[in-house]
Amino acid sequence: MTNLAELTESATLNEDHEPVPPPAAAPDVPTLPVDRWWGDHLGEIRWQLELYRLLIDPVFRGDGVPRGDGRPVVLMPGFGAGDYTLLVLAAWLRRIGYAPQTCGFLANIGCADSAVERIARQLQQLHVSHGRRAALIGHSRGGHYALALGRRCPELVSHAIAVGAGLRQPLAVSYPTLAVAAGIRLALLRSGRARSPRCFTEACDCAFARDYAGPFPKDRVRLTSIYSKGDGVVRWQSALVADGSCVEVTGSHTGLIFNRKTYHAIATALAEPELPTDPIGEPV
Repeated sequence: MTNLAELTESATLNEDHEPVPPPAAAPDVPTLPVDRWWGDHLGEIRWQLELYRLLIDPVFRGDGVPRGDGRPVVLMPGFGAGDYTLLVLAAWLRRIGYAPQTCGFLANIGCADSAVERIARQLQQLHVSHGRRAALIGHSRGGHYALALGRRCPELVSHAIAVGAGLRQPLAVSYPTLAVAAGIRLALLRSGRARSPRCFTEACDCAFARDYAGPFPKDRVRLTSIYSKGDGVVRWQSALVADGSCVEVTGSHTGLIFNRKTYHAIATALAEPELPTDPIGEPV
């Protein structure tokens, strides 16, 4: 019987049980480390201080940031988290002029392929009701969804904003986080809810995994990656991509969704005019 330790190790192995090498880095982004990393989970408790500093900062009142244009903004939580973690962000987005939407997550621990399909249907409904493309904001694992959805349906997505998310390698995370993911994978496999036997590994071959790893339509969708070198859960190097804007802030992984610098970066990214729906050079 496969145990949890074996599953933890297999998360970074391919179908031949060989280590999956980090994706080749573009010239202007660093190579991903390959050593075992324990993260800084104790340091993550400082998210409470980040929330306090946000609540007393002028940016929380909407001062000094671009105003919204009524665009729907779909919010996607991190691994193991639910919509409730994004309620402060949602209230702020509404205050500055956007139409935030949550996705119905109680705990984001299921199959990513199934989750992305559900969000894609929500995007279609929003396109009908609002008559325009929506923006995406995803924290951690939710940022993986934003990346995949931007590639899968650029006709429905104007901006894809990832916050504290590994956009080059989904499991570039601390070893304790890998262990939790391995436990979730075991539960998904035993319950039959995993769409691939390699679910929750770097070698997953589902539609979500292909969209996540595929070329991003940077001429159609604006991609922004907000990251912190003080992230105690996700390797910050994995948040750096060549196909979008990378914005460094200071803060913890959990606290990035309560971080005043993150909010300023989000407002700035959303204010960027959307790109043409169809690729430049092709007929509309």
